Order: sequence, then structure tokens, then C-alpha cells
Amino acid sequence: MTRSIQKQGPCPGLAVSTDDLEAQLAAAALATGDSTGWFDKLYAAGERGCVAVPWSRTEAHPLLLDWTRARDLRGRGQRAVVVGCGLGADAEYLSSLGFTTTAFDISPAAIRLARRRHPHSQVHYTTANLLDPPPPWLRAFELVVEIITVQALPNPSRHDAIINVGRLVTAGGTLLAIEETAAVNGTTRQLPPWPLRRDEIQSFAADGLDTVAIDALALPARPNEQRWVAHFRRPATEQLYAASRPPEHRHTCPTGRVADRWPAGQGPALRRYP
Repeated sequence: MTRSIQKQGPCPGLAVSTDDLEAQLAAAALATGDSTGWFDKLYAAGERGCVAVPWSRTEAHPLLLDWTRARDLRGRGQRAVVVGCGLGADAEYLSSLGFTTTAFDISPAAIRLARRRHPHSQVHYTTANLLDPPPPWLRAFELVVEIITVQALPNPSRHDAIINVGRLVTAGGTLLAIEETAAVNGTTRQLPPWPLRRDEIQSFAADGLDTVAIDALALPARPNEQRWVAHFRRPATEQLYAASRPPEHRHTCPTGRVADRWPAGQGPALRRYP
């Protein structure tokens, strides 16, 4: 469905839907090799009232609701992080379950809007880049939730983002990824979001996570549309294993880069090399 059109007001001369502006901004940014710069421009246009605010649902994603309810999930103060949080619906839901929740987005405008929407929130909203996450976040969270964020990135940025999502999961922690499935007919999109193949979903586990389940499930309100619901878990014993190894140990990542492994909580789990 095309989002609403704004023809007058704070953006005179701009008569465009949110979807059309998204396509224009994404195409212009990708043409210059900028895989992320268009997000804040789109959110800022929504903040100014030029277009409807993008990705602004007020309820948690229905498949996240189903997944947590099936497990009677309770946070009990454990740390959770929401990747590409937008205006915070998923983060607020996890906070309501008792998680100490961090929610980040690359767009400062998105974070401003989230804080404005939830002025009394217990969620820590902050700006961060998934392609270069803060070192203290690596292997720091008991629950990591990623919902259709990496799909907005072209490769190789998308592959790097997928790997970095997994690196946020602490020993014994869980990653839930909900993503659009690739079209059966193999249709290739020129602009985001790009559906993920099963092998791309599997690569969320590349940093030593175990795959618990990967399912293609129908959206409750749109049964003809499916989403990947992928559940991964980092072994609880990994922390002890890592602590027995020197920090300077190196291994080769799936991207071909060399990574340094550190004991959990004692430094970055990854160093990038050209």
C-alpha cells in the first residue's frame, strides 16, 4: 500500500508519497556507493511532515509477538537489543516483558521520533551503525532482535551487517531474525528491501551460533506473504572456551577478513583488516 501524500505545508513543491521518496533517496544514495545515508533523509522528511513517517507501526511485529508468547518469554532484567529500531514498537514490547532494552538506529531523526513517541520509556534509544557497532556491544546481549533491517542494504554491506548482528549475542544468548523471504520466481529487485535467501538467513550463525530453527511463516494479517523466522543461540560454554584462549588468536571470517577473538566482556570480538 502506498503511504500518504503531502502536497502542502512544511515542504512546498514536494508532492510525493513516502514510498516514492524512499525509492528516490535510496536510488540516489546507492548510485554514489552510500548504502546507509538515505535512511536519515527519509526519516527527517517524515519528522518535518513532508511525508508520512516511514516504518512507524505502533505495535510489535506480529511474528515477534507469536514467538515470544509461544515461549512465555520473560526478560527478568536480561539485556536485549533491537537492531534498526525505527520508532521503537518492538523495543517497547521487549521492555514490557522485563528486558533491559537497548534500541538503535543509524538515523538520528528516527531516534528523536522514538524518544518523542515514548517520553517515559525505560528503553535506551541511541544512534549506532550496524556496520560498525560499538565494541562494548559485541557479545553483550542475551536477546538480539533483528526485523527486516539488513534487507535494506546492498551487498557487501548486507553480508557484513548479517554477521555483525550475530556478534551482538552473548554466551548462552538468543538471536531472533525476521526477514522477507526470497520470491519463488527469483525476481530481482533493483532497490531495497531485498528478500533474503535461506543461505543468507543461515549466515546469521556465522560467528559461532547454533541454528535452533529456520521457518518460513505466513504473516497473520497477510497469509499470502511469508517471512523467515530464524532462531539462533550461542552456546553457553563458549565463554569458558574463549577465556582459555589468548586474545591475539586469529581466525578467518566468512567474509575473508581476519578477526581477533576476545573473552566475552574483555574487549572487541572483532577487528577488521583491509
